[in-house]
Amino acid sequence: MTRPFPIPPDVVVAARERAAARAARDWPRADALRAEIEAAGWRVEDAGTAFRLEPAAPPTVEDGGIVRYGSSSAVPSVLDDPPTARFTVNLVAEDRSDDLARMLAGLRAHAPAGTQVVIVANDPSAEQTARLAPGHPDVAPVAGSAPELVWTSQRLGHATARNAGLRRATGEVVVLGDLSVEPTGDALTPLEIALADPRVAVAGAFGFVTADLRRLEEAPGPDVDAIDLSWLAFRRAELAALGPLDEKFAVDRHLDAWWSLVLRAGAGDGSPPRAARRLDLPLARNADRGLSSLPADERERLAKRNYYRVLDRFRDRRDLLSGAPPVGSATVARS
Repeated sequence: MTRPFPIPPDVVVAARERAAARAARDWPRADALRAEIEAAGWRVEDAGTAFRLEPAAPPTVEDGGIVRYGSSSAVPSVLDDPPTARFTVNLVAEDRSDDLARMLAGLRAHAPAGTQVVIVANDPSAEQTARLAPGHPDVAPVAGSAPELVWTSQRLGHATARNAGLRRATGEVVVLGDLSVEPTGDALTPLEIALADPRVAVAGAFGFVTADLRRLEEAPGPDVDAIDLSWLAFRRAELAALGPLDEKFAVDRHLDAWWSLVLRAGAGDGSPPRAARRLDLPLARNADRGLSSLPADERERLAKRNYYRVLDRFRDRRDLLSGAPPVGSATVARS
């Protein structure tokens, strides 16, 4: 058993008892002890009759006066406080320095008053770190306020990083933005107007429809089945009831379909599904370079796992699916 971090004595005792239960083939007891260990924030990995304990999440550390969070739950949440902004734009900064600068320049030029920007600095590259330093032009104020930075101690999965930023959201309307787009006008106020309709659960710039969740097709809308993650808006008030994002989505692919359907399905009180509304917004769509820190085959493997999470949860919710677009409509398949 290795101990890279101090382990609470009760966790060590539970792990030893679990090893004894496994040796005795008492699987219910072993499973219960595993759950106890995980609830304490640790992960047990078996290697034959031995075991290794590791933190379930990277540690939260302070470095040069900056707190770097190892999990989304370690980030102080403001979600129980009343909203103080109209919009929160949630961005993730990793390796795409020029793309982030382009996004922020667009927001700086066009975001309306009352816009908060939260950037999750997800263990970024050295270049990106330098460009997030105080005083750098990239992080100049947007709509009168400097972007809020949430730093991580290690590279977190995509949904985990998003959740870290969402815990700092003060805007009544929250927008998940991808660095493949840039605002060329006010791309926020129309979302606020759309979400003023209680029948609309989620709105954004690009949407998809599907007949069976196995093939999603980009569609013109306005009513679609899911909103693309590049510019996806929802009400902050629904984070507490329906969130957080499922942190098993380690990469971004299919997270938008999952979250759109979660929002549309609502609290499961038997109410009819709400709408996903695609809007014509002033956004330029640029090349999506993805996550450069992951090999293509690993990214594809994780994307497939994401897809099965969507399928497992919503395969029986045919009421959420409008079906394939009409023959002859302009669509782009999304695998």
